Amino acid sequence: MTRSVSILGSTGSVGRSTVALIEEAPEGAFRVEALVANRDVARLAAQARRLRARLAVVADASCYRALRQALSGSGIGAAAGPEAVVAAAARPADWTMAAIVGAVGLPATLAALARGGVVALANKESLVCAGEIVLATARAAGATLLPVDSEHNAIFQALEARGGAADPYATVEKIVLTASGGPFRTATLAQMAAATPEDAVKHPVWSMGAKISVDSATMMNKGLELIEAVRLFPVPEGRVEVLVHPQSTVHGLVQYADGSVMAQLGTPDMRTPIAHALAWPARMAASVPRLDLVALGRLDFFAPDAGRFPALRLAREALRAGGGATTILNAANEAAVGMFLDRRIGFLDIAAVVEETLARLGAPLAADLPAILALDRAARAEAARIAAERAAA
Repeated sequence: MTRSVSILGSTGSVGRSTVALIEEAPEGAFRVEALVANRDVARLAAQARRLRARLAVVADASCYRALRQALSGSGIGAAAGPEAVVAAAARPADWTMAAIVGAVGLPATLAALARGGVVALANKESLVCAGEIVLATARAAGATLLPVDSEHNAIFQALEARGGAADPYATVEKIVLTASGGPFRTATLAQMAAATPEDAVKHPVWSMGAKISVDSATMMNKGLELIEAVRLFPVPEGRVEVLVHPQSTVHGLVQYADGSVMAQLGTPDMRTPIAHALAWPARMAASVPRLDLVALGRLDFFAPDAGRFPALRLAREALRAGGGATTILNAANEAAVGMFLDRRIGFLDIAAVVEETLARLGAPLAADLPAILALDRAARAEAARIAAERAAA
């Protein structure tokens, strides 16, 4: 049967990998309902034409005329603006890739979940900012939420060993997320203090966008993933561990009560977890490099250095604080990373700005989407003030 799909964030790295997998699949396996991008009109229009999408949407309303011109004569619908993005997410589709980076992707993710069907989640910020709302929306609509981050997808696969127990998590002792360690895994604090944006985005293993590459360098990405894991897989925060694994071959592990440890391995290529989600509950072929354990030779694991990478501690503290603390954590981090990429603050200032923002704003309740978005804006503004104060000191 043909599966109808929509891709929110089709021109980003995850979106492009999703498009590539659909193009590789046998003809008729997928029908594309909607493609959504921020403002990359040329790439979006080319994708829409190749995949014969029904609708293409740009979030930046100023790009509407250019998109219409790029799609002229194709019969593909065009729309623009934040409301059009949400409307595209709500269109009927069997499967939706939610890959819009950052908290800005939350409304579209919720719209896709409210429609039901399968939502493949690559927008970890949705669960970090509004975990209860996201999960409640999925439950109410009967939607299936599939994790696409390589680590959470690995855990999802490893948890298939739970069997049919009444409480499927009762025998899960520990969940382990792995981290590459990023470009500064062995760097000194002095080297990290002098790091430039160019240094921070040079990830040693993965090819990613600038924001997530910086998050990997600070290890905030692993802090966000820890929060996401606790919300996706209902185990206490203390039973979720992070280990540095430079080879990025073991993507996640689950330890069971009988001493068994189930691990998912593969080459570091996002097409693997995307293909798993795209074909679930079946599997599909993907032209990714195959893992050669003999050539690899070794698998190393290390505990993360809390002194050089305080982001993991901040994420755990925000999770324990409850309320809107994780919303504040994410917003302050997005703002601080943006300021670092703009060369307005230093690399080590990122975690410092986030920590101070959390200290000033606390953990106010944010029970609905408008309250969460308001808290997100307040945290960004506070982070900007803190950064300005640090620059003036």
